[in-house]
This record gives sequence, structure tokens and C-alpha cells, in this order.
Amino acid sequence: MRHSSIFAILLACALRTVRVLSLNIVIAGGTGKVGNLLGSMLDEKNHKTSVLCRNAFLASAPARVSGDFGWLGEGYLRKHPSVQLRDWDGGDMLDIVGCDFLGWQDDTLKKADVVVNLVGGYTNQRTMACERIVRESLRVNPSAKHILLSLDDVDLVTTLKKDRAKECEEMLTANCSDSICFRRESGDVKGACANIMKVIDETC
Repeated sequence: MRHSSIFAILLACALRTVRVLSLNIVIAGGTGKVGNLLGSMLDEKNHKTSVLCRNAFLASAPARVSGDFGWLGEGYLRKHPSVQLRDWDGGDMLDIVGCDFLGWQDDTLKKADVVVNLVGGYTNQRTMACERIVRESLRVNPSAKHILLSLDDVDLVTTLKKDRAKECEEMLTANCSDSICFRRESGDVKGACANIMKVIDETC
């Protein structure tokens, strides 16, 4: 009886540890260089990662079909089984190309522990995507932690892009109490991922 009790306690502790260390991560714009590396780092730590993309079919193809859409590839997803792709509308209903975007909020945001926004481009599309993420997160999961990554002003160059980056940061911090905004140099993919992983590790 004594051994059974000890085993039950150890099992409960192990299960509790797994629950604490394994998080649900949502990455918007996760098919670029930063998302590629970040997804592999999250997979190594057994976090379940949902990558929001405009076309999951193209993003998971064996070879890249078009430079207009993000791509991780069939081999990448097979190597990192905890990373899954999910179609979403990106905030712009006119830009939908995936066939299964409906319900992405309930499938991903509702159970997310951390939401990472890597959407680039710095066009009006990025602003709409940021607004969409914030609005839907507040609706289905207001307690989620949010991380927004943007390029440094030096790399953004134009005033318009700088203003859009700042607008997204202000939108996030004004509406999501548990949020943090990072800036990165254009080529510093590893440094950006290290900063994001540090925040995620502290959330565990």
C-alpha cells in the first residue's frame, strides 16, 4: 500500500509537470524565416504550435509553389510533428485563399497560452491582421499572453512602415494586458527567436 501511494504521488507530480511545461502556442505569420526556426525550437520543447497561414495546402506542399505565399514544407512538418498549420483570413476577407479558414479562432486562440504575431509586410494588411488577432483573442481568450515582433525602424526605412509598426504595438499593449513587443534587426533571426523563447519559457 505504501509503495502504491508513493507511485500515485510521483505520477501526479509528473502529470502536473507535463501540463505546466507543454503550452499551446499560436503563431501568426509563422511561415517565414523566424517562424521556421521558432517552430522547430518549440517542437523541441514539446509545445503544441498552430501556425496561422493564408493557405495551409500551399504551405505544406513538398516544394514551394509560389513566392506569394509562405511555405514550411511537408518535410518540415514531418520532422516537427507538434507544428500544425491552420488557414485563417488574416483580417482581410478579400485576401482569403485557404479553403478552410472558418472557425480558426475557436480552433487555435481559444486554447492558446501564448500568441506570437510575426506577420510582416508592414502594409495595411498587417494592421488588419493585428487588429483581428487582438479582437478575437479578447473575445475567446482574454488571458492569453501576446508577443509581437517587428523590425527595427532602421530596417523599416519609410515613415509609413514605421508608423504601421508603432500602430500595431500600441494596439496590442492598449488592449492586451499581458503583452510584450520586440524589435529585431533584419538579419537577426536567431536573436529574435531567443527573445521569444525566453518569454515562453517564463510562462511555463
